[in-house]
Amino acid sequence: MDLKIEMVEGIAVSRWFGKKEIELLAPVGTFEIFKEVIEAPCDAVYLGGPAFNMRLMRKGYNFTLEEITEAVNIAHSLGKKVYVTVNNLLSEAEVEDAREYLRFLAKARVDALIVQDFAVLSLVNEMGLQLPLHASVMMNVHNLEMVKALQELGVTRVVTSREMDLQTARYIRVSSGMELEYFIHGDMCVAHGANCHYSSYVFGMSSSRGKCMKPCRWDYRVKKDGSVYPAEYPLAVKDMYMYEHIPELIEAGICSFKIEGRMRDASFVLMLVNSYADAIDRYIEDPVGFDRMQDAQHLYEHRKRDFSTAYAFGKPGLANINRRYEGTGKFYSTGRVFSTPTPEKEMGEQRITEVRGYLSGSLEEAQGSRQEQPAARLSVRVNNMAQARAALEEGADDVYLSGDVFLPDLPFTRQDIESLCAAKGPSRIILGLPRMMTELHFEQYLQLLGGGRRLDLDGLLVTNLGAVRAFRQLDYPMIGDASLNVYNHIAADFYGAQGLERVTASPEMTAGHLGDLLAHARVPLEMTVHGSPTVMYMEHDLYEYTELLEPVGEEDNRYVPNDVLVLMTDKGENPVYRDQHGRNHLLLSKELCLLPLMPDLIGAGVSCFRIEGAPYPVHALRTVIQAYRKALRLYAKAEAGAGAEAAVAGDLKPVFAGYTLGSLQFN
Repeated sequence: MDLKIEMVEGIAVSRWFGKKEIELLAPVGTFEIFKEVIEAPCDAVYLGGPAFNMRLMRKGYNFTLEEITEAVNIAHSLGKKVYVTVNNLLSEAEVEDAREYLRFLAKARVDALIVQDFAVLSLVNEMGLQLPLHASVMMNVHNLEMVKALQELGVTRVVTSREMDLQTARYIRVSSGMELEYFIHGDMCVAHGANCHYSSYVFGMSSSRGKCMKPCRWDYRVKKDGSVYPAEYPLAVKDMYMYEHIPELIEAGICSFKIEGRMRDASFVLMLVNSYADAIDRYIEDPVGFDRMQDAQHLYEHRKRDFSTAYAFGKPGLANINRRYEGTGKFYSTGRVFSTPTPEKEMGEQRITEVRGYLSGSLEEAQGSRQEQPAARLSVRVNNMAQARAALEEGADDVYLSGDVFLPDLPFTRQDIESLCAAKGPSRIILGLPRMMTELHFEQYLQLLGGGRRLDLDGLLVTNLGAVRAFRQLDYPMIGDASLNVYNHIAADFYGAQGLERVTASPEMTAGHLGDLLAHARVPLEMTVHGSPTVMYMEHDLYEYTELLEPVGEEDNRYVPNDVLVLMTDKGENPVYRDQHGRNHLLLSKELCLLPLMPDLIGAGVSCFRIEGAPYPVHALRTVIQAYRKALRLYAKAEAGAGAEAAVAGDLKPVFAGYTLGSLQFN
């Protein structure tokens, strides 16, 4: 196809539609690919360096420092821009190397960094570097309050959450003036950005640190109510495809049209760049006579997966799930796979000893440097009033009322909250917020918390930066939930400076990384130590399989009631709960249990130990709380000796398929 882009003395001229500037942003995985793509009609490229980015799984698909410098010089000579991804979470050991890398990128004159970890923002500001900052899709920006908070921190562009529809994007753009970048083509995750921890729990390979092993591409079966449903690869989504919707993207105020594909070859990326550039330019030239379908067949014939517009125009449902080509586990047409169904590792004495070995050096450092801390607290997240009352009766210090209540339970009402606050005794009642908060959620919670008589709450469990900004004015104490993904002390300090009294460590932390964090932490840290936490948080609704499709077999669930949907492989069964917002929570098939490591963690200075109690029957939740309450009492009094762990465990028996140490079993 013939493509035209206006040139002035060899320099590309920016695209404009009226007063709206439009950027076509292309991925480049290697310097050789860059040299071809930068000559194509894109306006900017994004790439990764030798470390600190989300594409570390495929060797050779990142740039050396020398190549970054040369790429910037070439791009600038053509009037184009280079954005560098520094978009994974930093461990403590990586902080100093990150400082040096950021200095290098500033000296290389890159046009912006794409970042996830708030530690990177803090480092850039601390060092006074002139580096524009773009919020990565892994920062999961999904509401106006979060955008405003990022503006106040100096962020100049946001890559929107993959689940953001174009009308929401338009509202945020008009209300904030923030530059918005939107994925228009390529591979999309089924889970909300930085809210998939399954790869970490099973393999020790963090999806927030560029090492995801793609358990979403496994061949699961869907099971519910004693029936098995036809579900080939029910978590494997189609490729994003917005070629036919250039007008809607521009109308929504999207300024940067982003193509995914830093691990694609040059010919494929060039095909996409040329096609989308031609469509954009044709629309700018003749918007009324624009032919959406021109050359669409060419893209369809060369697709890697089937196509979807994902969440651009609302929830796509089962139409978003791919059943052919790379969606069936294959890795970029090479015939290899990321991984095959793998069981969660069992907790055993040998593994516990190994984890203690991983932790010992860092824990000794923490013990030697930390001043005496208050006694550790026990928190319990509950799903209903019966669980909440049980948690209070068993002596939980902090009771978290879930903001994402698993059905068939109903959300906590004002009357429920007031009743619990009146009966709390020495315990604290903390109101949890939804993990993903829409504009409607903000309006509802602001009315509940500040619109009438003040609730006698002891605090809020906040889930995103927008919630921190919106509710700080109400003067409730705030605790940071696990979705804040705190992986290093700089990020913890950032949230401490925002007014949080403590933060929850990232659930993806390995033993060594946790030890390093505890050794350096200045803000009190909470850890999830028991339960079946959400390891994949999705807008995608798996329950639709059971509502829209006919069953193909019969089989009861092994560990949870039949009315709970289960994703099943030959390696295990993962329960999936639907919450009151319609979102799905995929849980571990086993229970996380760190009871044997309590002495080590208390000694290291963990401030609060959390039980994720939502899926438990009340009697089982009582047993778990009793065991951890006893552990805290024994270890606080230095009474733990031979046989103490067995005494603490008592009648503790797994409710699910056994116990695991989760991500902590990896170094």
